[in-house]
Amino acid sequence: MTKRVILLLALCCACSGLAFGQVDEFRKAYEEFRNQARQEYEDFRIKAIRDYAEFVRQAWELHKTLPAVPKPKDESVPPVVIKDEDKQKPIEDKPVVIEEVIDVPEPQPQPKPVAPIKEQPEPVETYIEFSFYGTKMRVRASNGMKFRLSNLEIESIADVWEKRFASDDYNNMIRDCLENRIRYQLSDWAYLRMLDEMSGKWLGKGTNEAELLKAFLYCQSGYQMRLAIAEGRLIMLYASQYMIFGKPCWEIDGAVYYADNVTAEEIMICPAAFPNEQGMSMQIESEPRLAERQSAEKQISAPDADWLNVKVFGNENLIAFYNDYPTSCFGEDFMTRWAMYANTPMSEQVKSVLYPQFKRIFADVKAASLAEGMDERNLTPMYVDILCHWIQTGFEYEYDDKVWGHDRAFFAEESLYYPYCDCEDRSILLTRLVRDLLGLKCALVYYPGHLATAIAIGEDVKGDFIRIDGTKYLVCDPTYIGAPIGMTMPDMDNKTAKVIVL
Repeated sequence: MTKRVILLLALCCACSGLAFGQVDEFRKAYEEFRNQARQEYEDFRIKAIRDYAEFVRQAWELHKTLPAVPKPKDESVPPVVIKDEDKQKPIEDKPVVIEEVIDVPEPQPQPKPVAPIKEQPEPVETYIEFSFYGTKMRVRASNGMKFRLSNLEIESIADVWEKRFASDDYNNMIRDCLENRIRYQLSDWAYLRMLDEMSGKWLGKGTNEAELLKAFLYCQSGYQMRLAIAEGRLIMLYASQYMIFGKPCWEIDGAVYYADNVTAEEIMICPAAFPNEQGMSMQIESEPRLAERQSAEKQISAPDADWLNVKVFGNENLIAFYNDYPTSCFGEDFMTRWAMYANTPMSEQVKSVLYPQFKRIFADVKAASLAEGMDERNLTPMYVDILCHWIQTGFEYEYDDKVWGHDRAFFAEESLYYPYCDCEDRSILLTRLVRDLLGLKCALVYYPGHLATAIAIGEDVKGDFIRIDGTKYLVCDPTYIGAPIGMTMPDMDNKTAKVIVL
């Protein structure tokens, strides 16, 4: 080996050693920075808690309770059975002029804590175990963390906030609650209900202590809340950009807050805010992962087509959860309330049972149709027609007032569970099935007193249609019994119709 090569190798080794040394120094510096930043975040969070306690000590404000917004109610249009002579009429393209097209806002990311919550090592970990809609959950807690409110004086509330909450003691509890939100795919509303269940189990259902703990965990999770006192008890108000029907509300600094089970005409509210707080969303992006409690199996079939017969069963725990979910809309746009139901995904359990059956039906129809020389491009309209006809004839129609005593829209899963449904439930179910099974864009078409659907099947499919952003949506009505796709139910006034894009 020449001296030149040996010299180059020596230089490379020296440089390499220097580089590795620099990397080690950088890594060490980075770890120190990360630990320092983490501590600064934690210090910031604790300071925010203490600052909040000081705000709580200041004067509270008297607010009048605004009346609960009742659910909108329309005169219901009864289902119509298509006349035999109308069945024979050729379907032609007919553009439908719509008064208004309503877009539903995209779901926002769920709130995050104002700062990362540091894990606290415990020599022995103990848990609060509780049940949430039949689902066993738990969070870390010890009896030493329990507290009592000596009274409902403002000083007593502030003392608990400052002396108990402004520490690391509850870090693991907060982390476990947020982990449950992720693990069980809980929406904002479901997360609030989980906190309510857990706090009540640990500190006593309906107690002031449970309400205060719930408020602390809720705001530490990044949500917007306010403390209030009324009717001799502590109340947590929760903010939302969504109008929640049937619940009393208060407007504070431009935001609307809601509460459960409050009848007082006036309440005392603490206006103190927590940094980076975010209002609750009422949308459900993912199916909550609740323990399965299988419902009875149900057969749903089209009476005039024995091959259009499917079985289905669902999760009783999920049905119970949906039954408690409040009706809401975005802002003050009442039309968006149906999108809240229609955009909620079907459960994996129902999809695993129901969807393979429809796929087999579609496969049989495809084989028979292609054998008769049908153009494959005509199959998708046929599939939509099959789904629409199945809902038209396989479900029993009944008015909400008669069954429930009030307006009651269904999530798609509920229509498969309950014995009756109306036009809005049928339309919500149809759009869910069409999007999942066929991947087609859908919209809901609102006429005063009636809800139908519009589906983007293709330019070549004839019938009554609506143009939305240049795309042709064919009117499909699952309450116009026996009608093919592309036909609007009689006496519907398109000039007053509105479209909700899903």
